[in-house]
Amino acid sequence: MNKAAEVLAASRKITRPTTLEFIDAIFDDFIELHGDRHFADDAAIVGGIATLDGKAVTVVGVQKGHTTQENIHRNFGSPNPEGYRKQMRLMKQAEKFHRPVITFINTSGAYCGIGAEERGQGEAIARCLFETAGLKTPVISIFIGEGGSGGALALACGDKVWMLQNGMYAVLSPEGFASILWRSPARAAEAAELMKITAPDLLANGVIEKIIPEAKEGLEHNLDYTASILKEELVKELHTLCQMDMEELLQKRYERFRKFGEFAE
Repeated sequence: MNKAAEVLAASRKITRPTTLEFIDAIFDDFIELHGDRHFADDAAIVGGIATLDGKAVTVVGVQKGHTTQENIHRNFGSPNPEGYRKQMRLMKQAEKFHRPVITFINTSGAYCGIGAEERGQGEAIARCLFETAGLKTPVISIFIGEGGSGGALALACGDKVWMLQNGMYAVLSPEGFASILWRSPARAAEAAELMKITAPDLLANGVIEKIIPEAKEGLEHNLDYTASILKEELVKELHTLCQMDMEELLQKRYERFRKFGEFAE
């Protein structure tokens, strides 16, 4: 098994700590908020208000489960449109009250069911991208596990994008890539290596700015090690971002993502 395949397997482990576990380990006084005010409350997206180093922040993330029953409740971490609309509602609320936003990403992608398409899945994701691009408050996005397609991108338009050591981020799953390129999902490990999905690859290509280390014994066995590092980095980064002039912050965010369009031209 190559390195990329090992990372892919680690990012998908059912025992990997979830967004709510990270929130509990890093933040204080978390109050979860529910619903998109249009259709329903999507359990695959969790979010609310918390404090970090005594300062109010908004936290939003994709939530998976550790058991089959939990994953069914959380739709296996694949949000519906109402999940992304809940995310955007909370982020716009954060903008109104001048709270920084931290997002946690761990999803194989947005849910592709008929109901999701009927309720505007593509529009909901596009609206997240559009609104976050101009959100007048600092945003930090963190990949804590798997990051797949537009379902992950919807939460990843931060001023800074970080990734845990065994996180990954790709335009589609390696199985999907292998199916398209070689008509064989069995070659997913080979596809993962070609796709450059690992944190070091993404850092080298400028997709992320920071890699957060995990304990040698595994993230699920020592969450506190990673959470303490992440908390310290968040406090420092938010102090810097919150000191910036808002026009400068938005311009730098624009430039960060505009460079990927220039690569494609």
